Amino acid sequence: MTQEAPPKPTLDYPFAAAPERGQTLEVGPGVRWIRMPLPFRLNHINLWALDDGEGWVLVDTGLRDDETVAVWRELFANAPGPRQLNKVIVTHMHPDHVGMAGWLTRKLGAKLYMSRLEYLTCRVLANDSGREAPPEAVRFYKEAGWSENAVESYRARFGKFGNAIHALPDTFERLTDGMELSIGGNTWRVVMGNGHSPEHACLYCPALKLFISGDQVLPKISSNVSVTPTEPNANPMADWYASLAKIKREVPDDVLVLPAHNDVFRGLHARLDYLRDSQQHADAKLLARLAQPRRAVDVFEALFGRDITESSMAQLSMATGEGLACLNHLLHKGQISKTLDADGVAWYKAAPRLDNNSNRTQT
Repeated sequence: MTQEAPPKPTLDYPFAAAPERGQTLEVGPGVRWIRMPLPFRLNHINLWALDDGEGWVLVDTGLRDDETVAVWRELFANAPGPRQLNKVIVTHMHPDHVGMAGWLTRKLGAKLYMSRLEYLTCRVLANDSGREAPPEAVRFYKEAGWSENAVESYRARFGKFGNAIHALPDTFERLTDGMELSIGGNTWRVVMGNGHSPEHACLYCPALKLFISGDQVLPKISSNVSVTPTEPNANPMADWYASLAKIKREVPDDVLVLPAHNDVFRGLHARLDYLRDSQQHADAKLLARLAQPRRAVDVFEALFGRDITESSMAQLSMATGEGLACLNHLLHKGQISKTLDADGVAWYKAAPRLDNNSNRTQT
């Protein structure tokens, strides 16, 4: 009998609408919400400006493109008076978060704050510009079951990461787990998460009861957790589960959550529980699907409720990465096996389980 999906929690959204283009909206004392456009199906990212006395601190920056630059110029024009930018804090290295960091730090003379793994990973990926796709990466996607056409599209798209970000400054200030930052007379504590990115920095302010969650906790969508060609045998889903539990331990339920996407909300612990339970439900559906051998590209319907086609290479890449994260998690737990066929394609199958009543193996 198929286990039912967990019911979605009822969250509280205290603001009727996001701020208008080129405007800000105060969500707490000295904390303002900025919304930047994105040219994707997920068409926005939320940024946060924190009052810091004589200046301000920015959390996340938007994607590097002409539209984002135009909105930043509108924000500068609408600002009530000249104030310096003291810090740019980037939660993690994905281009919609870090894309404008180099531009802003150079233009306004601010320091960049990131965790070490996010900063270094970003620099490494940016250096892929102009390179051909490495053989290991091509083999990674062939093993997942990609067609030759999909692999050729990957080759053509490889190395584009650097186009979506301004070059980072050559120095940065390192964010570490538990580190405390004094901003505007308030203490903000760094709470690190993992799974969605290598070393994702969230920020919690006990005095203001605010939690800047980045992509680590989103109210209406789940964060992508992926395996990449760089570390094909990684288990980021285990890191994701651990991070959900850690945030629930370290951040109380009465905070106002300021996420990178969707809307500001209350109900952190209920959302964390739902994210955990829905992923466990997806794991169970995947395991049932693997009663017969499947490739990574064969499990999308079980995980996402629909097939993913080659018509959108961006979606195919994300779905493959997340599918492999789920498969690797089950592999690490010993619940499935993996074999390579003569063409180098990986096939996954549920491992026989022991019947406790009869000591016989069941398939």
